[in-house]
Amino acid sequence: MSARQKTKRRSQAMTFILLFGVVSLFSDMTHEGAGSIRGAYLALLGASAGTIGFISGLGELIGYSMRYVFGRLTDKTGKYWPMTIAGYVLDIAAVPALALVGQHGWVAACGLLVVQRMGKAIKKPAKDTIMSFAASREGAGKSFAIQEVLDQIGAFLGPVLLYLVMLLKTDGTTCEVYAVCFAVLAVPGAVTIALLLITKHRFPDPERFEPSPKEYVPFKMKREFVLYIAGISLFAFGFIDYSLIVMHVSRTYASLASGLASSSLINSGTLPLLYAGAMLVDAVAALVFGLLYDKKGVKALVWSTVLSAPFAAFIFAARSVPMVLAGVALWGVGMGAQESILKAAVTNMVPKSSRATGYGIFECAFGAAWFLGSWLLGVLYDVSIPAMIVVSVAAQLAAIPLYLASAKAQ
Repeated sequence: MSARQKTKRRSQAMTFILLFGVVSLFSDMTHEGAGSIRGAYLALLGASAGTIGFISGLGELIGYSMRYVFGRLTDKTGKYWPMTIAGYVLDIAAVPALALVGQHGWVAACGLLVVQRMGKAIKKPAKDTIMSFAASREGAGKSFAIQEVLDQIGAFLGPVLLYLVMLLKTDGTTCEVYAVCFAVLAVPGAVTIALLLITKHRFPDPERFEPSPKEYVPFKMKREFVLYIAGISLFAFGFIDYSLIVMHVSRTYASLASGLASSSLINSGTLPLLYAGAMLVDAVAALVFGLLYDKKGVKALVWSTVLSAPFAAFIFAARSVPMVLAGVALWGVGMGAQESILKAAVTNMVPKSSRATGYGIFECAFGAAWFLGSWLLGVLYDVSIPAMIVVSVAAQLAAIPLYLASAKAQ
């Protein structure tokens, strides 16, 4: 292949990455926008706090555990685009459908939440594998970082869009206003599907970005991959879910401020902006550490973990607004790194022909560990916040030796 042909293929790969990133932007506008009000909506419809917690946990568990099944199915069939499109359609359609459940339709709403998570389970292994083909040309760290930046722009714009809708929709009950918000999210949802089909039409065979091996290479649980999965599971176990963070901050924001000027920084009205700020940090961190991964490899993952691991101490042990803001920023660093570097590493460890299976195992292990960690850390929050902080930080730091051992075994 001539230098000119290689340059052209790299250019096409980057065009594909950017197009797919914009798809993710509008997709995140849809489901992250919904996520910012879904819990409150379910409560208004009549669901208890226990029901909301159970369904949310069940949805995440199903969504992550089924990724292994759909990853294996994708590798066996080679139907990367059909699996991706089917998953996106389920994921997107479940959001505006929440507007139709009615005033007491919490059961139907909970069902739609599970459907949405199932859609993510179907699409994720196939989507990440398609991305990995192009990433092999442009650099795995950089490619997944670009996608994460665009993801988080969407995650920022979605809640802002709903804030504007609520600002303009002054009549009707709160439940009716929320229903209008979910209906409005059909717009970015429709744009998502349209852009996805355009991307498929322009790049029907993304596999061509990465040369195929001469022989089929079946998936094997090599030592380096097992060590890596163990490492990311510890990281996920210790990484506190944002729902617990926002609950803690919303309960204690009044005591965090030392004066009237400071107290206005964190209150019930600015909590969505706190999350939006974390998403912006997430985007920047994803880009920085993604580019660093292409140059330094696993060292970038070690540095990001060391930097973000203490976030719990800043948020849950501190008694000042600046410390809380710093902790949320460090949490955003951890999120950005996990969405870019963690996926990029799988690209380098698993052969092309069985990569969807690899991504399925990765997502399944990560999700199960996240679920168990969130459960335990939530229990510890009620028993002993210092113990929760120690477990969180220790679990994340314990992942570092496993990352290094995995890199050494390659």
